[in-house]
Amino acid sequence: MYSRFLFALSTIALVTACGPAEKKAEVPPPDPLVVNRDTTVRPGDNFFRYANGGWFQRNPIPPSENSNGLWRMIGDTINAQVLQICTRSAAAKSEKGSNKQKIGDFYASGMDTITIEKAGLAPLRQEMERIQQVTDIPSMLKAMAHLHTLGAGPGFSFYLGQDDKISTKYALFFYQGGLGLGDRDYYFNTDERTVNIRNEYVKHMHAMFMLLGQDESVAGRNSTQIMMLETELAEASRKLESLRDPVKNYNKMSVKRFKALTSRIDWSVMLAELGVPQADTVIVGQPEFFTALNRVLRNYSLDDWKAYLTWNLVDAYASYVNRDIEQQNFKFYSTILNGVTQQRPRWKRVVQQTNRFLGELIGQVYVEEYLPKGSKEKLLEIGNAIRDVYAERLRKLDWMSEETKTRALSKLSGIVMKVGYPDKWKDLSALEIDRSSYCANAMRANAWEHADRMAKFGKPVDRTEWGMYPQTYNAYYNPSNNEIAVPGCNILVPGFERKLADDAILYGIIGGSTFGHEITHGFDDQGSQYDENGNLKNWWTEEDRSKFLAKTKKIVEQYSAYTVLDGKHINGDATQGENIADLGGVVMGYEAFKRTAQYKENQVISGLSPDERFFLGYAYAWMINTKDESLARQIMTDVHSPPEFRVNGPLANMPEFHKTFGIKPGDPMYRPDSLQIVIW
Repeated sequence: MYSRFLFALSTIALVTACGPAEKKAEVPPPDPLVVNRDTTVRPGDNFFRYANGGWFQRNPIPPSENSNGLWRMIGDTINAQVLQICTRSAAAKSEKGSNKQKIGDFYASGMDTITIEKAGLAPLRQEMERIQQVTDIPSMLKAMAHLHTLGAGPGFSFYLGQDDKISTKYALFFYQGGLGLGDRDYYFNTDERTVNIRNEYVKHMHAMFMLLGQDESVAGRNSTQIMMLETELAEASRKLESLRDPVKNYNKMSVKRFKALTSRIDWSVMLAELGVPQADTVIVGQPEFFTALNRVLRNYSLDDWKAYLTWNLVDAYASYVNRDIEQQNFKFYSTILNGVTQQRPRWKRVVQQTNRFLGELIGQVYVEEYLPKGSKEKLLEIGNAIRDVYAERLRKLDWMSEETKTRALSKLSGIVMKVGYPDKWKDLSALEIDRSSYCANAMRANAWEHADRMAKFGKPVDRTEWGMYPQTYNAYYNPSNNEIAVPGCNILVPGFERKLADDAILYGIIGGSTFGHEITHGFDDQGSQYDENGNLKNWWTEEDRSKFLAKTKKIVEQYSAYTVLDGKHINGDATQGENIADLGGVVMGYEAFKRTAQYKENQVISGLSPDERFFLGYAYAWMINTKDESLARQIMTDVHSPPEFRVNGPLANMPEFHKTFGIKPGDPMYRPDSLQIVIW
């Protein structure tokens, strides 16, 4: 599944229904497209800064955040809404096992810091003792697999998903993983910032082990050995851009063959511990990684592996235990890695975790009480308009043969649009939640989620299932289902809470940045390798595929030339799928907007023409200012380009944008006709 971090594209205000004693004329709020601008910046120099710089100047990044902008406004609104659901549920005397009881008790357990401090590490004690009872490599590997059922990820990554080549069946995937720093480049890059992060990571582990009660020498040895162990795993890991090739990362094999590949690992035992003992076939993403894991098993002592497993357990649950552990975790992952110097209020952190684990239950209340009526219908209206434009443009492509066009149009027409919220909700009745322990609640929720996923193995694929909650500001394209999902809370736009924004904004944000973007994922460098039924299968003629790759190469070159921070460049290879989707999205959004009355009648709003409003509206979707530390991390680990280039990059390829804002040769935003990229 692609989860494209199309963060919040809209917001919903909290409106209290209390009428004023005396009716006063309401002063309309200022148009954000007008007041957000920084008119000291020329559009041709940096359109992102021109469109959003005024807002950035008035709204510095808070010390508790790694960024500020549209996403933060929306996040605050969602948090306030979910807080209301949580506090009402916590105050109610609800029947045991009911949705309200689970929501209320989870939230209350997280806010009960007295009980959390008193318990300390007690909720993790049983699992820590289990690790200490390991006597050999086989029992250590069994303990490693067990931690995966609790939401930790030592040694490797494992998940259940649709078989890329047989989308009607579920498969078990084993991928590279087990790295505390997430991405392999953190272990090898030699720039000053990354070297410092490596050093701080070792210090962080050392501090955490001391908080577990180890003396300084033991803690020091454990942290050093874990860093060495992870570095060996990182050396065998593929780079971010190499993970984007679905064919090379699809290696189906029998469990017997997998065992032969890694002689020290009995995968039958591991699969039984993971909850799927009946499995006889797996998909191994990176076989060379598991060969290396097999080798690394003998390079470290049993005590080293116990320390590694303990570290993974505590790292996974640091946010749910006592303050000292939580603060140390915050210091490294938030301050060192992302530049955040102050924690959010506890209620925000607990609301976030309650929503993370019980979002399916919260979503049912959210849809009933907060989602505007008619949201599904409006979203579908825009989505279908984008699809119609896409079909027309496909038919007119001058570089694609009729044979491939027919298949492309079939895939486009078959895209399933999931909008608003699911028609049926998951059954969480087996999940037990109470007020006794915040950490224990999180552990049970992780265990329930893992068991729920594993129970799907061997059953027909449920294509109606959603991968997001209706209160999640995000959207995704799933190539295996040939579907896009747009949660309902994407319908409104900040600054237009009591009414719908005009079509220029809606088609720039919901049309371009959401539907257009996600549909294009079906035809980007990855999605284009899946057919209309969601199977990894070539449906192109050889000549058409060659022409397509020539075009994607140009977009890789365009983005690789952008310098972001400390002389670092965007990874054009790793980000190409998102960059292709951004370009396709804004083009389709604009073409669909041209069919609206606002465009046809040339309606001027707040002194802005329809074209000006559309392009400013598109830039508004990515109005995000990011701290340098977080930006540096994004460049290394994210397949999305930074927000500035999600605006400037695609717009530089649009002649309509050049005409609207008078972009001339010599301007940084100018790209001559010969370099402008047109794919879809």
